[in-house]
Amino acid sequence: MGLLSRAELEGMGFAALGDDLRVSEKASFYGVPRISLGDHTRIDDFCVLSAGSGGIRIGRNVHVAVYTSLIGAGAIELGDFCNLSSRVSIYSSSDDYSGRTMTNPTVPDEFKDVHHSDVRLGRHVIVGCGSVILPGVSLGDGVAIGALALVREDCPAFGIYAGQPARRVRERDRGLLDLERAFLAGQPRPR
Repeated sequence: MGLLSRAELEGMGFAALGDDLRVSEKASFYGVPRISLGDHTRIDDFCVLSAGSGGIRIGRNVHVAVYTSLIGAGAIELGDFCNLSSRVSIYSSSDDYSGRTMTNPTVPDEFKDVHHSDVRLGRHVIVGCGSVILPGVSLGDGVAIGALALVREDCPAFGIYAGQPARRVRERDRGLLDLERAFLAGQPRPR
């Protein structure tokens, strides 16, 4: 994976750039002045980040894997230590599918009814490959989403969710919080 240099990233005009960024030269960015990247963020090949008026804010130590997309006019926020697996799609905008209006970006707005709503992923959220997160969803800290899930409702903290639509299947261990404290303090992994 070829990476963009610090100078190349700065030249693109991001809202904010953290330190130690690993951003693929094959990733695509739209609305760059509304995108913030936190420290130690990694964005892999063929990702698309398209920030509408709400912007995209990515915390520290976040990984956005290959072919993932973050798209929409509503705000999209990824908390610290989030991990999005390959082919995850996060939408903060959606067309009206009822047939009462037209759809797609080639049609003037007056003929469409697009819904925009913020999406927030808390700290330590992990989203499995191929999952889709719809507008207005909030995932609490420590949430784990299984592969190929359709997330259309909020998911409270430290739950594991799977299915279409995603449903809570069990609790997620909170031991990762002890690991985070040691990691941030520069200490060895606790046993």
